[in-house]
Amino acid sequence: MIPKLQNNKKAIIYCRVSNRNQKTHGSGLQSQEHRCREHADRLGLDVEAVFPDDVSGGGDFMKRPGMVALLAYLDAQSGGEFVVIFDDLKRFARDTEFHIKLRRELTLRNATVECPNFKFEDTPEGKFIETVFAAHGELEREQNRRQIIQKMKARVEQGFWVFQAPVGFAYQKSKSGGKILVRDEPLASIVQEAIEGFAIGRFQSQVEVQRFLENQPAFPKDLPNGKIRAYKITRLLTKPVYAGYVHSEKWNISMRDGRHEGLISKRTFERVQERLNSTGLAPARKDIREDFILRGFVQCADCGGALTSCWSKSKTGRHHPYYRCYDKSCAQYGKSIRRDDMEGQFVDILKSMQPRESMKTSIAKLFKMAWDMRLAQSKDHLKRMQDGLKEIDKQIEQFLARIVEATNPSVIQAYETKVAKLEQEKLIQVEKLQNQRMPKHTFEHFFELALDFLSNPWKIWDSGDLHLRKTVLRLAFRERLHYKRNEGFLNPKKSLPFKMLESISTSENQMVLRRRFELPTSPLPRECSTPELSQHVRTFIQRI
Repeated sequence: MIPKLQNNKKAIIYCRVSNRNQKTHGSGLQSQEHRCREHADRLGLDVEAVFPDDVSGGGDFMKRPGMVALLAYLDAQSGGEFVVIFDDLKRFARDTEFHIKLRRELTLRNATVECPNFKFEDTPEGKFIETVFAAHGELEREQNRRQIIQKMKARVEQGFWVFQAPVGFAYQKSKSGGKILVRDEPLASIVQEAIEGFAIGRFQSQVEVQRFLENQPAFPKDLPNGKIRAYKITRLLTKPVYAGYVHSEKWNISMRDGRHEGLISKRTFERVQERLNSTGLAPARKDIREDFILRGFVQCADCGGALTSCWSKSKTGRHHPYYRCYDKSCAQYGKSIRRDDMEGQFVDILKSMQPRESMKTSIAKLFKMAWDMRLAQSKDHLKRMQDGLKEIDKQIEQFLARIVEATNPSVIQAYETKVAKLEQEKLIQVEKLQNQRMPKHTFEHFFELALDFLSNPWKIWDSGDLHLRKTVLRLAFRERLHYKRNEGFLNPKKSLPFKMLESISTSENQMVLRRRFELPTSPLPRECSTPELSQHVRTFIQRI
């Protein structure tokens, strides 16, 4: 028979489950509250408040919102006498240190503790037993934590991702047991497009990837204004899990092939990492619009800094567009360049890049030669990759044999690091082999697309589409253009296809005649021989 307490005391119930999943899919909180209310009735106490928690807190009661609220409630009710009822001693504090601290905090607030299945006694023996129970709870919690980590590590070593599913993935039951990552549409396709777009240069910077994702309604945003933090984009582009890898630096598990299917290829992931360590051609600024399409792409010829732009208001009230250099150390600082003058000269450059109609036949021959050469190179490349895989396997076996014989821990660690790198390289090579196949489209299909751009980049520019214009800037030139005030563009570096076509077009090359050709020292005009032209073509093919 439980003795009833004094009527002037009131009861407060505290319930806790370890995670929100137990709260949503179970009845842990409700059943705990029910047992605590029954215990309060047996003690003759009225329940004044209930404080639930659905977080563990790692043993620290001050990390639990419900417990913090309970202590704040007691502080606000100073002078009153309360009994705090827990369903079980494990719900009180599963850590000896925090158990003692929480008991002290409640005592300071004139509150006693009750539990349906444990009797608290303020005696040396009672305190000893209470401490033993608290220590047992701590031991049990640490053992559970160790078992969970061991199981998670084993899963990662087997190729399973065990952490929170990244954006674009969801967990699904695996046939081999446990759960495995699968594509979560439409997020999977959005993430795949963002990463692959950055790898191939469609998005020239992380800022462009950020804007692309911010414009996708289905993609989760982390700011109230619908924006995404910049570091989230970096994490997205550097997560190996998207390429089908799994690893854990915290548990010292090297990168390895995962059981799940990646959203991107391993080669694409490597390209992304290479691009992250390089600089883009044309910066993606938010204020690059049709008003100043060349902003960020044109540099000052005197100082090398990027020209900026502005609208100047005249005395008549009209606004006039200008490009300017804003480097204070530059001699051209603050001097205006009319937008129409600069962009007009740029249009003249694009128009000059249009080859003659007679050159189209030559272009077709060049691309056909390139096509045939690439097909032959692909077959040779396939054989080299197969041989490379055999060599990697051979090196791995050699290092494993050395590890078995080695006794120095530093040497063993160095060998293990080398083996891990070789295993990663092997995964990339295997994926390349799997993706090595014949082209999906015919030569005529690819040639038509390329010829549309090569034959008339000005026509694409004249369409007025901002995205197409930015594409022309990236594909038609090797680097940013240099502009000198009062002189214009200085030696624009055209991309290789245009440079080679221009070279062939202006040289007026001809096939060698059936007679001898003069040496370079001869005053007669020199004609290009067939071997010389072939070498010119081969150089072009190898570099495109």
